[in-house]
Amino acid sequence: MKTVLQAMAFISLAALTACGGETTGERAADNVENMADNQADMLENAADNASNEMVEANLENAADAVRDAGENKADALEKAGDNATAVNAIENKN
Repeated sequence: MKTVLQAMAFISLAALTACGGETTGERAADNVENMADNQADMLENAADNASNEMVEANLENAADAVRDAGENKADALEKAGDNATAVNAIENKN
């Protein structure tokens, strides 16, 4: 009886551990958001070094657009969760 209880406890613990990780969509969302942030940071750095205010404003607007697009795509990926077909469709969408 004691062995059966120990086995059941081990199986339950293993099942809980398996459920605790990020979904495919969450991992993809983190990657997309990080890439968008990196691109936006590069645009903002270029804006800081711009030769005039018009170029600086355009680069800052582009950085904001990149961040927004990254967040939107990340949200969609998180909603897709472990649905691999949906994740792939979102990742391949321009």
